[in-house]
This record gives sequence, structure tokens and C-alpha cells, in this order.
Amino acid sequence: MKYTTLVFCVFIFISCNKTPKSNLNDKKEIAREIIVNAKNCALITVDINGVAHARTMDPFLPEEDFTIWMATNPKSLKVSQIQENSKTTLYYFDAKTVSYVTLQGNSEIINSNEKKEKFWKEEWKNFYKNRTTDYLLIKFTPKSGTVVSEKYNILGDSITWQAPSLKF
Repeated sequence: MKYTTLVFCVFIFISCNKTPKSNLNDKKEIAREIIVNAKNCALITVDINGVAHARTMDPFLPEEDFTIWMATNPKSLKVSQIQENSKTTLYYFDAKTVSYVTLQGNSEIINSNEKKEKFWKEEWKNFYKNRTTDYLLIKFTPKSGTVVSEKYNILGDSITWQAPSLKF
């Protein structure tokens, strides 16, 4: 009798403390949580020779539709690469929860004073001495993506490892 009671208690404990399944959660909201926790992302562009270039960015948090704004210098390589090929990828990784989000979409270069005032971080002042000439924005608009999160048990396919997809 004691053994049956113990097994039942263990079953109840495991059931009550189980990580929520992905079908019980909105993947986009989980993706947003991962993005917020990751803070930084990698912006990946492709040059005219088809070579991918990744660099760490300090983006703003995603808007409701997952549009993401970032800053750059007009002379940076990423500006000319985006102008040549607007298809870009953002990659966020949160080591604490072993989770990541990859977003594929299009980027465009924005040089609007109104937008540059709206999307400004004071900690950038040492990087952009002249906000009129040394500072541009990158507006990223996602089309699709993937999300993997051990925390929420959102995992890739057990055979192909294909990650669960996001559509925007």
C-alpha cells in the first residue's frame, strides 16, 4: 500500500510541476519573451557574393507586429548590404532558458528625424557624435521565423530537428 501511495504522489508531483506544452501557449508571445530576455540579437545580412555577415545589435523591443528597430552608422557595411539585398535575419538567444528565436524578413534604412528621435537610446551618445549625420535606423519587418524553448517545451522535430515556425 505504501508503494502505491508513493507512486501516486510522485505522479501528482510530476504532473503539477510539468513544463507547459507549446499548444497551451501562444508561440508569438513566447518568442516575444525570449526576445525581451535576450536583449541583444545578431543581424544577418548577405553581401553581393552571397556571403552571410552577422553582427551583434542593440535593438529596441519589438512592436506589436514584431517590427524591430535598430541603429547604425551610415558608413557601416550593413547599410550597403541592406540596400543591395533587403532580406535579413535576426537571431536572439537566451542562455538562461536555452531558448532562441530566429526571424526572417526585410530590412530598410530609415533616415527620418522624427523616427530617429523616437528610436534613440541615451547610452548610444558616444557611438553617434552627430545624430544628424552619424546615425541611421534599420527597420526590420518579419515575414516568418522559428522558436525553440526548453522552458516551454517548444522543441524541434525529433527526427529532422526542424524548429516550430512563426508567421507574420
